[in-house]
Amino acid sequence: MGYLSEMAVKFKLDKTQAAILICGLYIFFSLAGNIAATKVTYFGSMVMDAGFIYSLTFTWRDLIHKQLGKRAAITTIWLSALINLSAALYFQLVVLLPAEPSWAGSGGQAAWEFLFGIINPGAGLWWENILSLQSRIVLGSIITALFAELIDTYVYQLWTSGAGRRRPQWTRVFVSNAVSIPVDSILFPVIAFTGILSMDALFQMFYTNIAVKAIVTLLAFWTIYLVPEKPIYTEDA
Repeated sequence: MGYLSEMAVKFKLDKTQAAILICGLYIFFSLAGNIAATKVTYFGSMVMDAGFIYSLTFTWRDLIHKQLGKRAAITTIWLSALINLSAALYFQLVVLLPAEPSWAGSGGQAAWEFLFGIINPGAGLWWENILSLQSRIVLGSIITALFAELIDTYVYQLWTSGAGRRRPQWTRVFVSNAVSIPVDSILFPVIAFTGILSMDALFQMFYTNIAVKAIVTLLAFWTIYLVPEKPIYTEDA
């Protein structure tokens, strides 16, 4: 803890820099996770999208809350949702742009249309007609983030201001994640992959999501100690 404070002083980290560093990494975990989630992985009986890195957002949100406060955490959640939505809309535009013939002939355009363009053009349900896989993933991410991450925020706040005030800091991560991870794990697969994966695969994805995110929590809970209780930045003169 003292070493971190000394490093902050050495590099003269101000409040703006601290916010950019911490919140920027949260947004990276979210955006990279949503893009990687377009691939569904399979390990024996375990089915999960490849957006493993998204699991870090739960613990990193706690770090933002601890260092910058509740309002900053909520603002970052909403900003991340907006950035993900904007990226999905931009990808739609890229799909519509004219493709160079040799690149398209090698499968590039087909890959982009599958991931980011209109899928299932003959499907009976309207949302299967107009929403791309990436759009559904982003929509699922936004909805689950607004539920799971905001729930995580309020559970963290209740814990740190109540029963957990004098408890070790790592308990904040486990208590808040214990509530938010199941919410995220059930909402996201249903929104993003219903109609694409079988019901068995969806159930497997639900249980796998909980297991993997629990493992990530066990591996990453210590990051809450990356910042001290007092801000790592120095106030602007």
